[in-house]
Amino acid sequence: MSDHANVERFPSVWDALEETPREAANMRLRSRLMMALISRINAWELSQKAAAQRLGISQPRLNDLLNGKIDKFSLDALVNLSEPAQLEVDLCFGQDTIQSA
Repeated sequence: MSDHANVERFPSVWDALEETPREAANMRLRSRLMMALISRINAWELSQKAAAQRLGISQPRLNDLLNGKIDKFSLDALVNLSEPAQLEVDLCFGQDTIQSA
């Protein structure tokens, strides 16, 4: 009898939590962008009211963002917040991506 339990390993927490690789990829992107936005907003050292105004969103919406309520934000919504936050969003593709001229 083995003392070792079968342990399944995943590339990220999202791969473990989400049902499909597509959903996991979406959550990885959303979480990275959300963390970058939170970091930028905290660096402003503004009140939530002032930060919400700068981003063009309500204070309760900003509070959801700052509290990491990722389920309340689509990838598109987070990308749209990046412009007023002065964050440049860029996509990097892996080796398997076909490059066209």
